[in-house]
Formats: sequence, structure tokens, C-alpha cells
Amino acid sequence: MAKPRVKVPKKAAAGEVITIKTLISHKMESGRRKDKKSGELIPRKIINAFKAQFNGKTVFEAALEPAISANPYIQFTSRVDESGEFHFTWVDDDGSVYEAKKSISVG
Repeated sequence: MAKPRVKVPKKAAAGEVITIKTLISHKMESGRRKDKKSGELIPRKIINAFKAQFNGKTVFEAALEPAISANPYIQFTSRVDESGEFHFTWVDDDGSVYEAKKSISVG
């Protein structure tokens, strides 16, 4: 089971550019390693997409490929003009979706 973690400032000034840090604990399997006992390829299982939205509007998204490390860390900036909620979504190869939400107060 993947575990997302997110750091968003609790407060910001209107128009401020903030830094957002995300990390999801996920083993990641490239699909190129073989099982030592059976010799069979271990199926690929990676986080293949990430999206960040603020008040329903996409502010950052990325397609992730097999070369990404385990426990992918993503850092980006976003300008905030109003209070609201960030919604973060990670999608796994098997269709699993992991989500996190963080609010910010702008004043």
C-alpha cells in the first residue's frame, strides 16, 4: 500500500508563490527484474501519473516512467491568490489511486 505525504504552507499572502513538497512511499517495480526463484519477470508496478489541483484547477501534473525511483519525491511551486484546498492524486499501473488534500489560508 502506498502512503502519500504532502507539505503545503498553512498560510500565505495573496499572490505569493509557495513551494509544495510531495512524497509517496511506493516500492516501484520496473517490470524488468526477474523473480530469483521462478525466473519469471516481475510485473511492472509504478506510479505512472501525478496531478495537483487547487480549488479544482490543475496547477501541476506529470507522467512518470519506469526510470523514476522508488518513493518518488516531487517538488513544485504554485501561486495562490485565494484560500482553498490542494488535491493531490497519484495513479498506479494497476489502476489504484492514492489521494491527499491540504488546505491553505490566504490573507
